[in-house]
Order: sequence, then C-alpha cells, then structure tokens
Amino acid sequence: MGHGCVSTTASLNRRWWSWCAPSWSRGLMLQLSPQSRIFVAIEPVDFRRGIDALAAVCRRTLRDNPLGGALYVFRNRRATALRILVYDGQSYRLCTKRLSRGRFQWWPRAEAASAPVAARELQILLWNGHPEQAATWPMTGAVSLSRVRV
Repeated sequence: MGHGCVSTTASLNRRWWSWCAPSWSRGLMLQLSPQSRIFVAIEPVDFRRGIDALAAVCRRTLRDNPLGGALYVFRNRRATALRILVYDGQSYRLCTKRLSRGRFQWWPRAEAASAPVAARELQILLWNGHPEQAATWPMTGAVSLSRVRV
C-alpha cells in the first residue's frame, strides 16, 4: 500500500462519481450534443445483464453496431431504472439511473425494436419528464449574434 495508494470505499466512490457524474458536475459522464445518435430500446431488458449482454441486444434485437458511438438507452420491466450503454472508442460505459420513488412516466412507442430520440429528449427523460409535453425551445439553425441586443 505504499506510494500514496489508498484503497478505501470512499476513494472508490469518488472515482466512480467522477466517471459517472452528470455533465453539470466536476466530471463528465456523457457529452450530449444535438448531433448525438441516441436510440431507446422499446422493450424492457433484464437488468441482471451486463455490458456484453446489452451489446448483444444492440446487435441482435436493435440490429445496430454498439461500437459505432451511439448511445443505447434501456429500461427495466418495472420502469424504475434506466441504463445507457455507449462505446467511446476505447471502452464501453454502462451508466444506470434508478428512481428512488415512482416510475418513469414516458417511454417511446414504435413498431421497430428501437426509437431514435434527440439529446434534449433524453435529458428530459432522465429527469423523469415527458419529452412530448415539455415546453422547449424549437430546434433551429445557429443563432445569429448580430441580432442579439444587449
């Protein structure tokens, strides 16, 4: 245990937090942009599955390559938790959000195995909102700063 290495539960929790922290905190979990490719699996999955099994769901059920850099969002059967699987070019990341009370209120419906969602819709979903009912600014082109008055 020399060289300043400390292996405590607190240090492990800090390392986990800096890796899986929300974007507004010190560490960045995922950077979402309007160009992010995000797919929501329509059917719930067994959350006892790990990274490899969820990557197999992406390949077999969703018919997509999980190594392509897209985010894949899954929910459990009770709709109390979400998992996001993403490959960052070096390794997989699997992040979980579990509600302490209640269930997620909205989930997309589609004939296909997955549905694409926009980054802002995922952000609303993660806060247990309803993306179709949320009052958000419409997505348009870039804002011209010449028209902004201070």
